[in-house]
Amino acid sequence: MLNIKCYAHIGDALWELVIREIVIYKTNKLSELHKMTVKFVNASFQNNLLDFLKYYLKDEELEILRRARNIKTSSQRRINQTLHRNATAFEAVLGYLYINNIEKYNFIIEKLKNEVIKNL
Repeated sequence: MLNIKCYAHIGDALWELVIREIVIYKTNKLSELHKMTVKFVNASFQNNLLDFLKYYLKDEELEILRRARNIKTSSQRRINQTLHRNATAFEAVLGYLYINNIEKYNFIIEKLKNEVIKNL
């Protein structure tokens, strides 16, 4: 098993790619692409998706989520530590599933894409 921070690192990249794949079909303007991407690739939106995501997780995956929430953040500038930790947990679970259970990762991503599309 990888370090939780490694799972969060890969999960962050995966989530951004998922969002970019969605928004490129909405506009050709770079400034609009950026605005749309930032709307969904941020701690607040990821935090909102966390409760939705938990519904699909098994105990082992919930443990990854719990452990990721307990990672100490490296910056004191974070205004809302809880929000940031929840977003890290969201990313860590995505990274964990991608590496350890690609079928479930794909299933979860399809569910999450539907939630994003509702918010476009």
